[in-house]
Amino acid sequence: MALTLTAEQRLLKDNATQFVRESAPVGQLRKLRDTKDATGFSADLWRQMAELGWAGIVVPEAYGGSGLGYTELGLVLEACGRTLAVTPILSTVVLGSGLLLGGGSEALKRELLPAISDGRGLVAVAFEEAPRFKPYQVACKAERHGAGYRLTGQKTFVLDGHVASRLIVSARTSGNPSDRHGISLFVVDPAQPGVKIERATMLDSRNAARCTFEAVEVADAALLGAVDLGADLLDPVLDRAAVCVSAELLGLISQAYETTLEYLKTRVQFDALIGSFQALQHRAVDMFCEIELAKSLVLDALAAVDEGREDAPLLASAVKARLSDAASFISREAVQLHGGIGMTDEHDIGFYLKRAAVAEASFGDAAYHRDRFARLKGF
Repeated sequence: MALTLTAEQRLLKDNATQFVRESAPVGQLRKLRDTKDATGFSADLWRQMAELGWAGIVVPEAYGGSGLGYTELGLVLEACGRTLAVTPILSTVVLGSGLLLGGGSEALKRELLPAISDGRGLVAVAFEEAPRFKPYQVACKAERHGAGYRLTGQKTFVLDGHVASRLIVSARTSGNPSDRHGISLFVVDPAQPGVKIERATMLDSRNAARCTFEAVEVADAALLGAVDLGADLLDPVLDRAAVCVSAELLGLISQAYETTLEYLKTRVQFDALIGSFQALQHRAVDMFCEIELAKSLVLDALAAVDEGREDAPLLASAVKARLSDAASFISREAVQLHGGIGMTDEHDIGFYLKRAAVAEASFGDAAYHRDRFARLKGF
């Protein structure tokens, strides 16, 4: 494919970048953190994003969405990454609507997708139980009970789980806790008896709740896809999530680099601009090269998802591994090149380091995806 954007995509990227700079600067994240905001993101900002069509950007028009693709969603996330904008895009748009579109009944789609598209509905996916990313490590049980199922177990790292109007929960209906087969997915109302949600805040000041299910009863109609085959629904959605996080990381490292470059051009030490020091120029060039490589890989991975290419899982792991490494390198270089001020909370560059650290681990870190890439290639 040609690694270029169409005129419409360039316009979307420019408009998204301008919007987040004006409406969701880094200062908003700082305010959310310092005020210990109960929601964890700006409800008014999310409403504005929904009005722009971002909440339903990958939802078909039949369900109230924009009917666009993951390339367009990636451009929006890249813009959000530049200002570290806090939104429920990953939890609701990428994970929630992705699973509903992949395995939801027509009734569930018509109930939940229009609400997601207009910003009223938030969906959180509770699938993680281990300290590190292991999507098939599922001990939460779903036992047959009457005309439905009874869920019992715990989940962690549930993005935006404390404010979700619906949860999608992975539970084991057969097999052992580490088996890929035997996982089923259920839509759960968090207001049901037996559901307990505890808000947690990560290093980057974003939300990741802990959820406990104590004999929570759900009907057969709440099942997504087929019994025991939930991993078949999860896999492509988690691949898209890895690609989307990579797109956000691309925006993050691009802005961290540009901020650092501007600092090198203005900071004076020993009666000279520090950007004139050759050693620092070399480090800036290394950062630039990493970003240029990342741009092509992210765009190709997004296109692979939209085109349904066979190499989409390979590219999802390749891009997440590459962007995780690049984000770790560039965010740390950015802090170091800022010197002492970069180590203080006063400067925004530290927020980029923290967000990079959390995003690197989200949906599999570099080591996980290099191993997965090798396995997919048959090594």
